[in-house]
Amino acid sequence: MVIDGELLERFETGLDPQRLDRSAIPARLIGFGEISAIFQIADDADRAYKRMPLFKTVPEAETYATMYHTYCRRLTQSGLNLPESDTHVVALPRRPVVLYITQAQVPADCIANRLIQDQDKAQFETLLKKIMEAMALFWRYNDALGPEMELAIDGQISNWALTAAGPAEKLYYLDTSTPFIRQNGVEQLDPELLLQAAPSFVRWLIRWLFVDDVMNRYYDPRQVLIDLAANLIKEQRPDLIAPAVQLINAYLPAEEPQVTSAEVQKYYREDKFIWSIFLAFRKLDRTLTTTFARKRYEFILPGKIKR
Repeated sequence: MVIDGELLERFETGLDPQRLDRSAIPARLIGFGEISAIFQIADDADRAYKRMPLFKTVPEAETYATMYHTYCRRLTQSGLNLPESDTHVVALPRRPVVLYITQAQVPADCIANRLIQDQDKAQFETLLKKIMEAMALFWRYNDALGPEMELAIDGQISNWALTAAGPAEKLYYLDTSTPFIRQNGVEQLDPELLLQAAPSFVRWLIRWLFVDDVMNRYYDPRQVLIDLAANLIKEQRPDLIAPAVQLINAYLPAEEPQVTSAEVQKYYREDKFIWSIFLAFRKLDRTLTTTFARKRYEFILPGKIKR
């Protein structure tokens, strides 16, 4: 994918992180990750952008970009289909260094969390089977890498898209911006970098309570599947948890403990608590930064999230 670095530099120069539509080059939000916003710039409907203002130096951002491309290459080798993507680093005076990740947009109504809104139980089961088959390919590839390298994915329902139908049907994995890679058991992604998105006054608390748990869960296939099932509650389809659990248990190896609906509900409550607290602290930090310190707050935050 060809990325227009000059456009991104002009966009970043005129960006208002709190009012995207009032930026010099207007943008429109189309989604949110836990630490990054996803948006469309101007009238370019072909690309989605993630903005990550996490870096103090250009080499830091370039290292992350290299890791990102390595991760995408490995995911593709595992058999997952990824939209085309690229990266660009923007460094402006007196601003944090920003890494932009751009990805070819898939139609919004093809993203799985949208698809399930109109699906009955049978249609959902067909979709979930396709997702779990893709995950199975990934985990087999991961196991074959040996102890020197280990990969992980975030398999929640909103990270998948199913395009077209019939022979042209294609399942895509979308959430590639956090490169989960371990080498010889050592996480290559420094969690301290992701903590830059958290207020400085609570980083110690988030580090102590959440970081290990959140990072480690994505390396455990069973936990990834529980997370997927729990995400159905956030997507307002708790009625699909029971068929999801049934399919997950049919998929899991015999030696793995069976997943229960109660376990999924408990996981969701804990996950909701983690991310609700995280977002509440970020919004407080935004208020303190913009209102009291009268400084620019660099992160684009979501409004009220329905969970």
